[in-house]
Amino acid sequence: MSALLEVSGLARHYPVKKGVLVQKQVGTVRAVDGVSFEVRRGETLALVGESGCGKSTTARLVLRLIEPSAGTIRFDGQDVTKVGGAAMRSLRRRIQIVFQDPYASLNPRLTVGEAIAEPMVVHGIGDNAARRAKVQELLRLVGLQPFHAERYPHEFSGGQRQRIGIARALSVEPDLVVCDEPVSALDVSIQAQVVNLMKDLQARLGLSYLFIAHDLAVVKHMADRIAVMYLGQVMEIGGKRELFANPRHPYTRALLAAIPHPDPARRGKVTPLGGDVPSPMAVPPGCRFHTRCPFAQDRCRSEVPALREVAPGHNAACHFAETLPDAGLDYSGGLTETATRRLALYDAARRRAA
Repeated sequence: MSALLEVSGLARHYPVKKGVLVQKQVGTVRAVDGVSFEVRRGETLALVGESGCGKSTTARLVLRLIEPSAGTIRFDGQDVTKVGGAAMRSLRRRIQIVFQDPYASLNPRLTVGEAIAEPMVVHGIGDNAARRAKVQELLRLVGLQPFHAERYPHEFSGGQRQRIGIARALSVEPDLVVCDEPVSALDVSIQAQVVNLMKDLQARLGLSYLFIAHDLAVVKHMADRIAVMYLGQVMEIGGKRELFANPRHPYTRALLAAIPHPDPARRGKVTPLGGDVPSPMAVPPGCRFHTRCPFAQDRCRSEVPALREVAPGHNAACHFAETLPDAGLDYSGGLTETATRRLALYDAARRRAA
């Protein structure tokens, strides 16, 4: 499967300045610091990690909503970081985004039909009649009705508004959709509907997703591959089944082991991850996870580990990825009882839709 999006050494640093009349730079916030990954055609790559690790910044860098400090972004073989003007506008048509807050992402003064048609107007797609027909087709595609085009965003529920956001993203027929926490603001049952809708649209339209999420139950259901971020860098990346069954980085293990579990025996085996995430203004030397890692050694405090292949298609940035002691936990089954029921709900809804 060929790569649609290739990100290499991507970085975004923000200078921190002090002073009123004369400002002096006193530090640098390394929001994203050397991220590399690829999204293949027709697949879903999930970006996961704690809040503040740089997931959303990475998404906005890919879209060129903010400019990178370093690195390259190649989309379908073209270097996105070196284009501008009309060339960048044509690329934006092929890369769209679905935002986390479905209400804040819609203009309250525009009807739903106007909001969905707006990207087509910007890119000069069709005439008024063609755009109206396309809006009605998209509303049906996402599970709404054509008459909803005349209503305003405040007249819809959160799940319906997210469907409208998805329809707007699809109005220009993109190849890649960046999903920035698209279901985190929705109720559990509505999450199931939206996730199923996104998977069905992917199968029908051949879409690729860069899917950002905190909820590992949703990620396990949605993703083909997973990239784990910590403090602006990718710590581990690999196929969903391999990463859940055999995580090779201590941070990935900590994320999976921290999921609440109903088995008291399992809870006793899990050591909570200690300490706080360091400030991106004061990144630790060596491995940036060593300040919280239970397996850290002297080498970890001085030498930055490379993101390297530790198994076929499975990369980890850990000096001791192959020799980590077995924690005795079944990570592949480490989802909570609630999360397991949610996965069953997703699958049942898909079978009914089929």
